[in-house]
Amino acid sequence: MRLSNQQIEQIRHLAHQVAGDEARVRVFGSRLDDTQRGGDLDLLLELFEPVAAPALLAARFSALVSRQMQGRKVDVLLSAPNLLRLPIHDVAFQEGQLL
Repeated sequence: MRLSNQQIEQIRHLAHQVAGDEARVRVFGSRLDDTQRGGDLDLLLELFEPVAAPALLAARFSALVSRQMQGRKVDVLLSAPNLLRLPIHDVAFQEGQLL
């Protein structure tokens, strides 16, 4: 995985800051391939309670992580009991690595 231990800790901290201590984060996509370079950061933010404003939560988390990653593009996918589960969620859960 192309993230440092410090970056992983920062991402986990930000997830807990915006979504609570129970939130979990998975990284998926090209960042898992150590042979690649560059690229955006794909994150799945897993929540166990319904989310009132999912778009706002995803945008806030993405912006905070992007700042920590020196402006790198960060895509955030949310998983919560009240949100529709799409095929991309299956990919993120199957291939993603829990931080």
